[in-house]
Amino acid sequence: MEPQRLTGRQIKAKILSLFRQDDFDHALAMIRRLPPRQVVNPLFSFFYHIDEQIRWRAIIAMGVVVAEMAETDPESARVVMRRLMWNLNDESGGVGWGSPEAMGEILARSPLLAAEFSHILVSYLREDMNYLEHEGLQRGLLWGLARLAERQPTRVLDAVPYLVPYTHAADPVMRGLAAKAITAVGGGPWHDVHDRLHHDFTRLNIWTGGRICETTVANLASRPDEDS
Repeated sequence: MEPQRLTGRQIKAKILSLFRQDDFDHALAMIRRLPPRQVVNPLFSFFYHIDEQIRWRAIIAMGVVVAEMAETDPESARVVMRRLMWNLNDESGGVGWGSPEAMGEILARSPLLAAEFSHILVSYLREDMNYLEHEGLQRGLLWGLARLAERQPTRVLDAVPYLVPYTHAADPVMRGLAAKAITAVGGGPWHDVHDRLHHDFTRLNIWTGGRICETTVANLASRPDEDS
């Protein structure tokens, strides 16, 4: 006898219940057992959740699900990527909360999709291309680029000249995330940014290592083996 197929509403409720558990690794393992195409819509909806931890868990889960989807059903994974891009289009009629972060997480986990879409993510930095004017989305974009740079730094190399101005931003989150991305890429620009920011002890909160953590701009501008 075949197991009963869950409705969209039931899947959404199940995912929310999993996100509210302490063990996020277990939640991800359970979500990966669900039909990927049925998981995507609920995850999109959680990008707008009032609870910041649930929003971030939805973003990370989207990265896991779509990266795995790319291995078995790459065209369906591309559809999700194009949907994320649409959310960031002015014509979409909304604000694409979570979309640049999800794009970065997906691309960090999928070399196939990174080869096809990383230049799109970088284009959101450029005023002559698809520049994101909303500061909240800029924060998300910088997080996404930093995440991609951690896993696949060469995909972010072309972004470095457009990241450097953000290291001068008044917003410490922007400064820190831009510095984090440049640090992951390395090279000459990183040395300049590090020299300028290594005494910037402004505190900020970012999602890293599976949770929301407090850190400093100086820490994000430093390599792991250095003391800030």
